[in-house]
Amino acid sequence: MAFAAEELRKQLGRYKFRDLTIEELKTVNKTYPNFTFSMNTYTFKDGSQKDLLNFSGTVPVKYGNSYNIPIRLWILDSHPFAPPICFLKPTANMGISVGKHVDAHGRIYLPYLQNWSHPKSTIVGLIKEMIAKFEEELPLYSLSSSDAARQSELLSYIAKITAGETDTKSKSKTGGDKNEGRFNKITVVGAGDLGIACVLAVAAKGVADRVVLLDLSEGAAKGGTMDLEIFALPNVEISKVEVMTYVSWKLSAFPKSRVIGVGGNLDTERFQYTLANLLQAQALGKDAWIVGEQGEDKVLSWTSCNSHANQTETMVAQNSKEQVANRAMEILKGKGQRSWSVGLSVADLTESILKDKRKVHSVSTLAKGCCNINSEVFLSLPCILGTSGVIEMVKLEEDPSVQEKLQSSAGSIHDLQQQLKL
Repeated sequence: MAFAAEELRKQLGRYKFRDLTIEELKTVNKTYPNFTFSMNTYTFKDGSQKDLLNFSGTVPVKYGNSYNIPIRLWILDSHPFAPPICFLKPTANMGISVGKHVDAHGRIYLPYLQNWSHPKSTIVGLIKEMIAKFEEELPLYSLSSSDAARQSELLSYIAKITAGETDTKSKSKTGGDKNEGRFNKITVVGAGDLGIACVLAVAAKGVADRVVLLDLSEGAAKGGTMDLEIFALPNVEISKVEVMTYVSWKLSAFPKSRVIGVGGNLDTERFQYTLANLLQAQALGKDAWIVGEQGEDKVLSWTSCNSHANQTETMVAQNSKEQVANRAMEILKGKGQRSWSVGLSVADLTESILKDKRKVHSVSTLAKGCCNINSEVFLSLPCILGTSGVIEMVKLEEDPSVQEKLQSSAGSIHDLQQQLKL
C-alpha cells in the first residue's frame, strides 16, 4: 500500500513508540516515494514470529552504470530505539553476490546498523550508507537466461509449497493424531538419483503427509538388497557431508540440534546388521557405531563396555570384539553409498524425527566439546533423535585411539572450513 499516516497509525497499535515511528516514515516516504508499506509476519532466528511493518522498493546505485537495487526493511515494534532488519529483494532474474555486507539469504549487514542509536540514527541515513556500500560492491548480479528460467521454476515450486500444493504425496495418516488439523511436510531439494531416492524412500515409510520434490529431473535408480532388508521396506550416494552440514548450520542460523547430516547412519546400520544377523553377535551389534567422517577415515567405536572380573578378562573380551568387528568390516568392504541406500537412510532418520522415536543414530552433529575437540566442526556421533532434532549425544566408550582419530578428522575438516567465506 502507499504511505497513509492514519492507516498506519491504526496498524501500529502494538508499537511502543508509534508516533515517533510514523513521523520518521513520513520522511522516508518523502525521500523515497516509490516505497510501498505493508504489515506481514516476520519469523526470527529462534522461530518466534511477530506482525511487523515493512516496506520495499528500489534504491539508486551507481556502479559504472546506474542500477535500481530492490530492498525490503522490517521495522521492529521498538523502533526507533532498535534498528530495522534489512534484506535484498531480488527478482527471479537476479542472483545475490555474497560479500562483506550481504549473506546468502540476502540479509544486509552494515556498520550503521551495528552502531544504531536514536535520535542520531535514522532510516534515511541507513539507506544512504546502504547505497554507498552497494556502490563499492554491487550486491546483485544478472542471471543468464537459462539460470533465470531455472530460478523462476524454483520460485514457482516454492509458491506451490506455500499454497499447500505438492507434486508427490505419501499415504495420509490414519487414526487419532494428537496434532489433528496439522500435517508433516518434507521437501527434498535436488532431483538427481539421490533426491528421487530420498523422496520414494520417505514416501514408502509413510511418515510424512506430503513429500515435495523441487527442480524435478530424470534420474537412474540403483539399490542394494541388504539395505532394503535393513530398513524393512518392501519394493521399494555423497560429498564431504560434514562440511556441508556446517555450511547449512551457519547459513540457516538454526540451533545446532536442528541441523544434522546423514553422516554415518547408513554405515552404522549396515555394520550393526552384519554383526547381529550374519555373524550372530547380537550383543555387540547394538553397541557398535561408525563415527567420525565419511569415507576412508571413518572410525569404529562402541557406546558401552561390559564389566569383567579382572584385567585379563577385559583384554580377552576386547580382542574378541575387535576380531568380530574386523570380520564385519571385511564383509562390508567395497559396498558403496548408492543413491537408493542413502535415500533409505534419510527416510530412517526422518521417521525417527517425525515420530519422536528417541532412537539412537550415528549422524553428523556439532562435535565441539566432545573428545577434546575445540573447533566448530560436524562429525558423525551417536545421537538420540526426536521431534526437536538431536536430543542428546550418547557417550562413546573411552578409547584413546578413537579420540585421536576423531581429533585428527576434526583438524582436517576445520582446515577445509577455513577456506570458506562464511
